[in-house]
Amino acid sequence: MSVKVRRDVKEKLLKYKDKVNWAEEIVRFIEVKLREIEAEENMRRIIEALSKLEIKTTPRSSVELVREDCESH
Repeated sequence: MSVKVRRDVKEKLLKYKDKVNWAEEIVRFIEVKLREIEAEENMRRIIEALSKLEIKTTPRSSVELVREDCESH
């Protein structure tokens, strides 16, 4: 893969090539971005799947639910 940059950017990249491995930085950026995109897609799929579930609940308070759970132990 190659990347085109403006001439002034290329000059700065060359100036700091002994301090930064630019290829490594670009690969790292791409990997992070891909993970972010995949996480967003996975979250979207999970939300979509959850929205299709039929969850039957009764209008009970959290206090009642906690009490019931404690008493079951």
